[in-house]
Amino acid sequence: MPKAVLTISSKNYSSWSLRGWLLCKIAGLDFEERRVPIDDADARAELLLLSPSFRTPALDHHGVHVWDTLAIAEYLVEICPKAGLLPADRAARSHNRAVSGEMHSGFANLRSALPMNIKGDFPNFRIWSGAKPDIARITQIFRECLDHYGGPFLFGAKPTVADAMFAPVCSRFATYHVALDSDAAGYRDHILNWAPMIEWAEGAKVEPEEMEELDVEF
Repeated sequence: MPKAVLTISSKNYSSWSLRGWLLCKIAGLDFEERRVPIDDADARAELLLLSPSFRTPALDHHGVHVWDTLAIAEYLVEICPKAGLLPADRAARSHNRAVSGEMHSGFANLRSALPMNIKGDFPNFRIWSGAKPDIARITQIFRECLDHYGGPFLFGAKPTVADAMFAPVCSRFATYHVALDSDAAGYRDHILNWAPMIEWAEGAKVEPEEMEELDVEF
């Protein structure tokens, strides 16, 4: 029997569920997925950014119930110390936490303008001007990390918390055909071809539910 249960919502639309799921995969945690349908009122509010807080994903493990993606990350760092969720070097570890926290609490304009939609494909999408500074900052983070740590992941050869946090952005960049420099495009492609992301995307593509509000090319 799995030792953990991860509650998620839509694989197609929920960037936070993807982050939590990737964290569990990187940690090597044996877990079972429990999916909340998108017609659930709380799940729908979260997906439409109408909720003041996000309670999916949520991880249940040995009597511990933890939600919020960064809280899940820190819990997994504690229980899976050999998984490499954070770098061994103190400076790199602090840097990882800083960019992960920036993703967690920032980039509201990008979230609103480019909602995650793995099944979507909008080649002529007009990006709202308010989202452009967010895109510029995210790609700056990509370039700085790749240059400093050598890639192909943000902090070197293996995936970490930061990659789980930024993976949904890579999906958004693909869905809306966001023009990127070669370094950022290379990282986007690396993440989209990473085995856990392929597995998640395959699950997203067979979901029958649709949210009209997030499927319109506005």
